[in-house]
Amino acid sequence: MSLPLSQATIVQFGTSRFLLGHVAAFAGAALAEGRSSEAVLVVQTSARPEGKVKAAALARQNSYPLQIKGLRGGRPVEEQISINCIAGCMIAQDEWGQLTQHFIDTAQWVVSNTGDSGYQVADDSSLAAVPTSFPGKLTKLLRARFLAGKAGLTLLPCELISRNGEVLKEIVIKLAQQDYQDASFIAWLDAECCWANTLVDRIVSASIEPVGAVAEPYSLWAIQQTPGLEMPFTHDAIDLVDSLRPYELRKLHILNLAHTFLVDQWRQQHLKYSVAYVREAMREPKLRDILSNAMNNEVLPVLAKELPEMDLEGYWQSTLERFENPYLNHRLEDIANYHCDKLERRVMPIVQMAKLYSVPTPLLSEALQRGGVLRQ
Repeated sequence: MSLPLSQATIVQFGTSRFLLGHVAAFAGAALAEGRSSEAVLVVQTSARPEGKVKAAALARQNSYPLQIKGLRGGRPVEEQISINCIAGCMIAQDEWGQLTQHFIDTAQWVVSNTGDSGYQVADDSSLAAVPTSFPGKLTKLLRARFLAGKAGLTLLPCELISRNGEVLKEIVIKLAQQDYQDASFIAWLDAECCWANTLVDRIVSASIEPVGAVAEPYSLWAIQQTPGLEMPFTHDAIDLVDSLRPYELRKLHILNLAHTFLVDQWRQQHLKYSVAYVREAMREPKLRDILSNAMNNEVLPVLAKELPEMDLEGYWQSTLERFENPYLNHRLEDIANYHCDKLERRVMPIVQMAKLYSVPTPLLSEALQRGGVLRQ
């Protein structure tokens, strides 16, 4: 049964498989279980032909399949769920007037995942008939809502940017100052809208045609408590937290660091032609054993000092299970891109912290030396 647009209080910018396998999936679960009545309007923000095809499919069928594939408690999981929370899908370029009216009349929450360059504005302006950038579109829509005398919105960005809510707010306010010179609008954006920082953690590994997604069992949406924050739904994967910093550090220095350390050892042990995927690396004792050694004797002891309240061991065990996922083809060659930069962001801070806590880090230090990040 189709949901009415009047129920679509959540406006989702982006048709990415990640949002379909993460936030929209949570909204669908809450709706199906009677814990929410909030539906989703999906907005295709770019003019890419493939995006328009997906948007058309969403608009036509209002639901999509989500396959959950991976390990849970050491056992293989292969499930398919129908996500039935989509009330409609609009292409911003083609349906701007209708989108604006919905934003004024119905929207209460905004969710986005617009990719690595999603916050770039360049020479865009919210005064354009249809701005090209996501911040430009958002500023223009918020301006229309403000002029209509409506209350502010809650914004829950999911881009992989530290302080994503604060960063998006700064960009929108800068655009508003540039385009409107209206102090009351700026004050409304600042005080009446709730800009929450969030952190997402789930591998959504593939798309299903014409629309759908394949995701691992693990999922987390950590959202920083912010004055005025009200969530559209509850879900077991949602954590409302006082600070995202411990969650960011845990993810960066356990999951991401482990990926980068694996690449270092994969190269060092000359396994490029016999091991292609992370799941294969987990079955290679020479790789798994040295990774476990580095994590258990160097990384976790340091993080235990830095993040004493976090369940580091539990997160590491869930990370191992995610790495072992038999359905996920996560190529080590892909993880190896920008290896030196990743060493500097993911590994170097642990080695620096370790000095403060007198924890030896021979394996991590050798990886940094091989990458040219740390001199002998």
